[in-house]
Amino acid sequence: MGGSYVSEAPARPAAKSRSGRFDRDHPHYKWVALSNTTLGMLLATINSSIVLISLPAIFNGIHLNPLAPGNVSYLLWMLMGFLLVSAVLVVSLGRLGDLVGRVRMYNLGFVVFTVSSVALALDPLDQGPGALWLIGWRVVQAVGGAMIFANSTAILTDAFPARQRGTALGVNQVAAIAGSFIGLVLGGVLAEIDWKLVFWVNVPLGIIGTIWSYRSLHELGTKTKGKLDWPGNITFAVGLGVLLAAITYGIQPYGGHTTGWTNPWVLAGLIGGAALLIAFCVIETRVAEPMFHLGLFRSRVFAGGSLAGLLSAVGRGGLQFMLIIWLQGIWLPLHGYDYESTPLWAGIYLLPLTLGFLVAGPISGALSDRFGTKLFAAVGLLLTAATFVGLVLIPVDFPYWLFAVMVALNGLGSGLFSSPNASAVMGAVPANQRGAAAGMRGTFMNSGSALSIGVFFSLMIVGLAAKLPQALTTGLTQQGVDPAVAAKAGQLPPVGSLFAAFLGYNPIKTLLGDQISGPGVNRGALEGKDFFPHLIAGPFHSGLVVVFVAAAAMMVVAAVASLLGDRRDRRTAAESATGEAAA
Repeated sequence: MGGSYVSEAPARPAAKSRSGRFDRDHPHYKWVALSNTTLGMLLATINSSIVLISLPAIFNGIHLNPLAPGNVSYLLWMLMGFLLVSAVLVVSLGRLGDLVGRVRMYNLGFVVFTVSSVALALDPLDQGPGALWLIGWRVVQAVGGAMIFANSTAILTDAFPARQRGTALGVNQVAAIAGSFIGLVLGGVLAEIDWKLVFWVNVPLGIIGTIWSYRSLHELGTKTKGKLDWPGNITFAVGLGVLLAAITYGIQPYGGHTTGWTNPWVLAGLIGGAALLIAFCVIETRVAEPMFHLGLFRSRVFAGGSLAGLLSAVGRGGLQFMLIIWLQGIWLPLHGYDYESTPLWAGIYLLPLTLGFLVAGPISGALSDRFGTKLFAAVGLLLTAATFVGLVLIPVDFPYWLFAVMVALNGLGSGLFSSPNASAVMGAVPANQRGAAAGMRGTFMNSGSALSIGVFFSLMIVGLAAKLPQALTTGLTQQGVDPAVAAKAGQLPPVGSLFAAFLGYNPIKTLLGDQISGPGVNRGALEGKDFFPHLIAGPFHSGLVVVFVAAAAMMVVAAVASLLGDRRDRRTAAESATGEAAA
């Protein structure tokens, strides 16, 4: 097939070359490739979450109130732009890596990522223009991240034999997902010092990674001529982009509704995006050199593993957002923390989640090489489902040790699943499709993170809408606020309270401002640390039940999908192992 890779046997046993580089056939080259691609994945995924915790400092730095009318779009695109672009481009860039060289695309990704990080840190503008500068360069940064993300897994799959592939992919995937957790803590720490450090921190790592990757990585296949599937690439990118953008805007209020799912533009985006993705599927069955071979989904292992990866990413992304709101909007203020400091402490208090993942990921990767991938992936997902149920059962004002145990077990479950899932999916595809397959897997992961915001925020908003208006109106009236002002406040969309809590702002002060002043108003209580947390605790828990029960159900479905397999998959794996042994 045009643009494919064919296996190449080593020409000779070789030691380290005189230039100091490891040759492609050096026995330790695979570990060099693992260390380099792990750095790349860590850098790319840290930046998918580092901005989440840093948003208050970033918006203060450019003197922009993200919750003011007309500014919410800036907030949404700062949240979603990186994830959306990454999700849209990873398949195309993975397929391009199959055609022009996976290492070449990966190396270029480091360059793009580093240059865009410098531009982000040097933002010369203020307010709206400053936000547009950041959003635009975050899009460029996402392109570099997608180049890294799409090709690192394929580079590792090329470098490692089947008997060690689970270990290698396990370490790589631990870095990928742990990066999203580490970004929460790192963003909080750096933003406390200077918001520009959130972007400057990438620069030295990017320079080191760029030089190292250009000096150490080699193409492990022979390229043949091929051409890019432009119709497929365009319909896929535009279709998925429009679909995810519509889901993003679906969480904004519209026409008196608490969400925007009745907005004609949102509906047009959902329908139009889905139609373009259907057109993409038709195109891919009719072109000679498709961007992605849909026939790969005939493999139950690839199809089931991809579905499990998507659902796991949705659940993981939803968990992060809900726990951040829970900690910043309720638990931390109740325990004496100022709203302004809650982003940093939320990241710190979520460390057990990261530690659980870091412990389980490499271990499950190594063990799945010996005992198979299905059991570890399924058990990990079922453990994750159990922790979602457990988080619903603990009180909103929980004892921290109980919360820490729950999130640590959730991290363990995610770690048990991730490495075997990556190994199973990548082991089920032919060598000449590994770039596109890795890109598709990356698309599912990044799309899941983007979907989680739209899906879980909408579910939480629906849950809050049932109880928060009455609770807010009654609570404000009891503190001396004019009944008309209190009633008007009760009708404010719940998404405003959620975003305020998410950004580490005092929701009452942010949403009502001077309206809570006047004779007889207990302003000190309203702006204190206890009023809003006690007010929202009940409605929040109602929404949390809906969100986490839905997430638990997704994990159970994903566990079943992870157990899928058939004779064709076993025959393909056996043939792949035989071919690698012969090489």
